[in-house]
Amino acid sequence: MTTVARKNPSRTISGRTDQKSSGSPIKEMEHDAVRKPLHTFRHHALVANDEKRTTTIRKPHLRGRGPHFPVLDTIVQYEFEPGYVAFTMPSPKRIRVQVGPMIVADTTKALVFQESDHLPVYYFPMSDVREEFLLPSRTTTEDPFKGIATHYSLNTGITLVEDGAWRYLNPVKGCPPIQDYISFYWPKMTHWYEEDEEIFVHARDPFRRVDCLPSSRRVQVILDGEQVADSRRGVFLFETGHPVRHYLPISDTRLDMFAPSRYISRCPYKGISNYYHVTTPKKRHENLVWYYPEPVHEAERIKGLVCFHHELVDKILVDGVEIPKEATAASDGYF
Repeated sequence: MTTVARKNPSRTISGRTDQKSSGSPIKEMEHDAVRKPLHTFRHHALVANDEKRTTTIRKPHLRGRGPHFPVLDTIVQYEFEPGYVAFTMPSPKRIRVQVGPMIVADTTKALVFQESDHLPVYYFPMSDVREEFLLPSRTTTEDPFKGIATHYSLNTGITLVEDGAWRYLNPVKGCPPIQDYISFYWPKMTHWYEEDEEIFVHARDPFRRVDCLPSSRRVQVILDGEQVADSRRGVFLFETGHPVRHYLPISDTRLDMFAPSRYISRCPYKGISNYYHVTTPKKRHENLVWYYPEPVHEAERIKGLVCFHHELVDKILVDGVEIPKEATAASDGYF
């Protein structure tokens, strides 16, 4: 039987992909990329000697994504857009892409493409891709920082995916040399693997770190004037570029206010999470609390613990001190 992949779901300003169905609504959260030191770049950038120029192409709400470091504003990799960078890094991992039951790409020579305002993307050498599955498409897209992309559908003989891959055959000046590589639309593929572990949403950023540290500091969560959590048995999760998250035993929360949600989110660094709604005497707060029933091994310590959206509660106190809120996508309702 031939199946046709759905078109790309709409993207939010946070970068995640929302997918909803009559069965189990799913939302895939793509985390903002981290700040990276300048010495990691592989490109032929020039340092600008002139005064800082006003950029016109970049979208302000995406500037938190991708490689970002104050000194990048003095780099001219693209003459028409100072401060914008794009570079590649070789990945030593075995990366595989699956469509239906078939592996369409399998490589230990992938490139991680890092770009301002974007999440990391895997590019595969053509020699490690099943070219017999590729069908040239009429679709082309143009990107000022990479050039004109030629698109391809994939037909494995079992599964058809329309416009599931793209290549830049003639990258523009300033773009890393990716003409012999191809990339795939993540949500249109069936599975992605790093070595033998399935990964979600986007390529993992080699510069992102997740630390899960047990803490005996007292954590209190206040919502609608009510204390909904009070614990000294938390695990504090420190993730590069993100606010500290406080994961708590569910027994230290007002479980009587919780109701299971059907939402699911996926994170490349922590795994698949489930959600709870929280109802206070004043209001029902949808998808306010999440937990990872089976996190990936780097985040094993938060297994089964619950976390509140700091951006959406009244306040969180640690040892009696209110923790300042940081603006994230959840602040605007994207979570």
